This record gives sequence, C-alpha cells and structure tokens, in this order.
Amino acid sequence: MIRRIKKILKVTGIVIISFIAIILVAHFTGRIINNRTPDGGINESMYVDINGTKQWINIYGQDKDNPVLLYLHGGPGSSTSIFDYAVTRKWSDVYTVVTWDQRGCGKSYDTSKTDNITASIMMQDGKEMTEFLLDHTGKDKITLLGHSWGSMYGANLALEYPEYYEAFIGAGQFIDPKENEQRLYDAAQEWSVGDEEGRALLEKWSPENEDSIEAIQARNATMERYGYGMMKDGSDYNLYTTVLFNPNYTIKDYVGYLSHGSKEFEPYLTFWASDELSKLSLLRKYEYKVAYYNIDGDMDYQTNYQLACEYFDDVNAPYKEMFVMKDATHGLLESRSEEFSEIVHKIAGK
Repeated sequence: MIRRIKKILKVTGIVIISFIAIILVAHFTGRIINNRTPDGGINESMYVDINGTKQWINIYGQDKDNPVLLYLHGGPGSSTSIFDYAVTRKWSDVYTVVTWDQRGCGKSYDTSKTDNITASIMMQDGKEMTEFLLDHTGKDKITLLGHSWGSMYGANLALEYPEYYEAFIGAGQFIDPKENEQRLYDAAQEWSVGDEEGRALLEKWSPENEDSIEAIQARNATMERYGYGMMKDGSDYNLYTTVLFNPNYTIKDYVGYLSHGSKEFEPYLTFWASDELSKLSLLRKYEYKVAYYNIDGDMDYQTNYQLACEYFDDVNAPYKEMFVMKDATHGLLESRSEEFSEIVHKIAGK
C-alpha cells in the first residue's frame, strides 16, 4: 500500500513538473518571438523617473516616423500591461504606441511608495511622462488614447496642456464619477424590479457606498446580471495565451503581479471615494484646442454612454467625431479589438 502511494505521488510529481516545464518553455518561446523589433521600427521597455517614482513604459511601432500615441489604461489603478499589447500592437502600423503602467500599479508597483493619490499628482505624472516622450521620440506633439478612467485622465491632460497634443481619443468616455454612478444606480433600480436577488445586490452598493472592494464587486455583479457586464461578449483573442506569451513580463514580474493582488488598488480606492477624483470631472469643461474623438459602446453603463453623448454635444473643438460601437459594453477593446482597431486607423488617417 505504501509503495503504491509512493508510486502515485511520484507520477503526480512528474506530471506537475512536466506541466510547469511546458508552460515555461511556451512562455520563453512566445516572449522571444513577441519581443522582436520590427524592421525600421521600435520596441523599447524602460522605467522612467516620473514625479518622484519610477514608472514603466513600453514603446512599440513599425515605423519610427509614425506619430506617437500614449495609451492610458483604466481603473484608476487597473494596469493592463499583462495583456494589452495584443490590442495596442494592432495600431502599431499607424502609430508608435506607448503603453504605460501608471503610478503604483502593474510593473510600476513600488512597495516603498505609499503616497496618497491626488488629482494634482496624477496630472503632474501625465505632464512629466508626456514631456519625456516628446524628448525621447523627437516629436513636437503626441496623441492621447484613454480608456475608462484613462479617458477622463487624458481629456484633462489635453485640456490643461494642449500644446503637447495633436488629438485626444476617449474610449468608454468617463465624464463625472458622481453622475456616472447615480445613472447606473437608477438604471439598476429599474432592471431589478421583481428580482429579489438583484435587489439584494443593490443593498450592497450605492452611489454613496463605493469605497470598498466588496461594494465594487456587487456593483459589477449587478451589471453582469442584467447583460451589461464589461466582458459580456468575451474576448476576440485568447487572453490566456496572450498573458503566457507576454514579451514584457518575466517570471519575476508574474510573481510580483500575483503577490500585489489588491494591494496596488488600495490607494486608488481612497482616490475614488474622496473628492480628489471629482476634481477631474469633465462637466463644464468643454473648450478643447485639439481634435476630440470618442469611441463608445452603446450598452456601456460602466462609464455611462448617454452621459458621454451629452458631453460630446457640448464639446467645442477644432474637430470632433464620435464612433459608436453597436451592442458593445465597456470591454470594447478586448471583446471587439478588430473593430476598435479599424476605428483607430480611421482616426489616424484624419
């Protein structure tokens, strides 16, 4: 009996070790392939000294002469560097794309930095990163593309420092945190009529109660329940292999990513719940000196689509255009990456 147990354990160990070996070989192979620099292009990863912290970026493009686009991820505090190259590289034939892990998250996570996140800190970060990119790439101006929180962040940068930017592109345009949450809550009240489980979810969150992970989870579960979840349509590319073949992540990076867990999000919870986030509200900020574009899903309640439309109507800009993705929710970059990429190409050709 003991011999049999030992044999089973030995076989199990061999299987586990073999599986890990296969995963590691696949990761290293995929990383080498995806880390190639295009002929005549650029592929650089680095840490940049920004506003007292080291923040990670990757610069990737097929032609160094192309205009530069800075991609601002959402959250706030939700880095997407573990998989976003699969989407952003689809624009690399028309833009040199810069992906950036904002302060304190993703590959920019730093356990020694516990500063509170404020509106002025984030604006200074964006200004300094932009100035670095202008100098590093030799460009006079760059384009901003922000998703979700990144769209409100990017719009504020474009409003504050128009001399640095030639265009702003907001995806899943975020306008105002308080009005956004109130509209979602009002809609959820209608969705949940006659649904006891849905009503139970609503008791766990409200526009006045979103300063905990539990409340955020209940909020997101509400949208999932009624068909408005961020990833209701899944992804049009394989997220698992994308993560596995990530050219920018080492095994150490993966271990760090998993060990951070929700820790990197905690300072941003305070930022979200305080008045600091509301300082970046776009309400009553309509005068742009750069071209203004929106790419929005008409089923987006994460960042309210109707509110984005109302804001767009009031925007004054040298040029503005809204692209609406039908039946799309907030995860339009992942669930409809090909369609999204086609729109980005149209904007690049303007």
